[in-house]
Amino acid sequence: MAVRSAHAKWTGTLKDGKGTMNFANYSGPYTYLSRFEEGDGTNPEELIGAALSGCFSMFLSGLLSGDNLVPESIETTARVHLGKDETGPVISTIELDSRVRCNGITPERFDELAATAKEKCPVSRLVASAEVKLSARLLEV
Repeated sequence: MAVRSAHAKWTGTLKDGKGTMNFANYSGPYTYLSRFEEGDGTNPEELIGAALSGCFSMFLSGLLSGDNLVPESIETTARVHLGKDETGPVISTIELDSRVRCNGITPERFDELAATAKEKCPVSRLVASAEVKLSARLLEV
């Protein structure tokens, strides 16, 4: 299976610092303001929302195709809520909103396939429970 890479660099303090995130054909800034308040740039939660929206849409397309259906379009939005618990910031809720155009499917079968896509797409599985492997090195200044 494929292995994908992304890179992030942060410089400075949490509130006054700044960072960049890079992957594939994207390179963009992120800051304290873009993550915890309102500011220019992106943030990890937005990227998780984009990943989940794309993954869900593709997985649902695959399920529909498996029923010999051809979806005209699947548009999905994820709203990722960053909250706080006793440990610190935490993603508390992700709301998926998907709009699908597909002829030849009953509402009941559609609901079944959408629920399966929500449960089984790889990013849904990741945000539900994940093992995190860390490799950390302190570099000389």
